[in-house]
Amino acid sequence: MDQAKRLKLAAVAFSIFWIGGMQCWSGELRPINIIILAVCGAVGGYLWYLAMQWMFQAMRAYPPNNDRGAGGETP
Repeated sequence: MDQAKRLKLAAVAFSIFWIGGMQCWSGELRPINIIILAVCGAVGGYLWYLAMQWMFQAMRAYPPNNDRGAGGETP
């Protein structure tokens, strides 16, 4: 699994845990509350993905522009 896929899966996991945590913290199971938390979780996960991608590129631990580097060819 390449770094981009791992980062995307981590962003999805962040979103799911954030939505679950906020749902437990609020304690309300109204449909509008669930929808608002899901939208906010999706936006938060995307922003987290962008922030981590920027940080890893700044640390030079993540190849820029989806360049897989040497030996990163997929079969």
